[in-house]
Amino acid sequence: MRASRLISLVLLLQSRETMTAAELARALEVSERTVYRDVLALSAAGVPVYADRGRAGGYRLLGGYRTRLTGLSRDEAEALFLAGLPGPAGDMGLADSVAAAELKVLAALPPSLRDAPARTGQRFHLDVPGWFRETTPPAALAELARAVWRDLMVELRYQRGDREVTRTLAPYGLVLKNGVWYLVGRVGDAWRTYRVDRVVAVEVGTDGFDRDEGFDLGAYWREQAGAFLRELLQERVTVRLGPAGLRMLRHLVDAPFVYTEAVDAAGPPDEQGRLVLRLPVESVDVAYTQLLALGPEVEVLAPPRLRARFAEAARRGAALYTDPPSGQR
Repeated sequence: MRASRLISLVLLLQSRETMTAAELARALEVSERTVYRDVLALSAAGVPVYADRGRAGGYRLLGGYRTRLTGLSRDEAEALFLAGLPGPAGDMGLADSVAAAELKVLAALPPSLRDAPARTGQRFHLDVPGWFRETTPPAALAELARAVWRDLMVELRYQRGDREVTRTLAPYGLVLKNGVWYLVGRVGDAWRTYRVDRVVAVEVGTDGFDRDEGFDLGAYWREQAGAFLRELLQERVTVRLGPAGLRMLRHLVDAPFVYTEAVDAAGPPDEQGRLVLRLPVESVDVAYTQLLALGPEVEVLAPPRLRARFAEAARRGAALYTDPPSGQR
């Protein structure tokens, strides 16, 4: 435990140059007295930790001292190289940077761990796009990634329906969802989300912007994604399903909350174990296509026009199986 803490202390000083005992104590979650003892132990071991006195003082490493990554376990070393798996980094134009970073990390590893990238590549492969999707990254992605990294304002020409619009915005982040890239940006005081494959042209400006350090990209995306789905699912259908239909339905709904909330709101099952669910759907047409995959495991109760379509589909299906296939009579 102490050896791990000593390595963490050295790495903190390497990354931040000078830190006070109080700052180190907070980062390491120990007391300042423990920090003093750890610094003495490092000095005794030959690590050149120097203490600057005074109000602006603190601890720092002398002479550009750098430690080799000898404190890494095999699991930790192999986990590092998961970040360099092919895919998103290459799409954003960062493949060379990732490769260079891997080489530097590899050079710092002890010989016993230098097979980490090969072992990782043999065991894990990241294939982000969904099935039957085009895998070519959007043309504007690399430029937008550059602007996001450097906090530079951008001007977008964006395809919205049958027209193009122009927006000047502060690009805060990029999100990859099911093979589709989205740009999250701030236009004035408002947050906006854009599909990158609908960006017709992008011009990265020379003016930077002051990033709101309190902005949480992950939290924003989760909130927006949930709100988008709930806004999209405006119609309701009522169905009756048995156990087999319920198991199948879980894989057909547009979002996990649709299934969970519908089951939680359902009454008790009937004597045949069937539940009546009220499901939010995008439209009757979409519901027809999705629920038809359940075949005889679902009974549509409402709305009447959807029930009528299923009744007609059932009649047509039954007619196909009344007689032997044509040519085999």
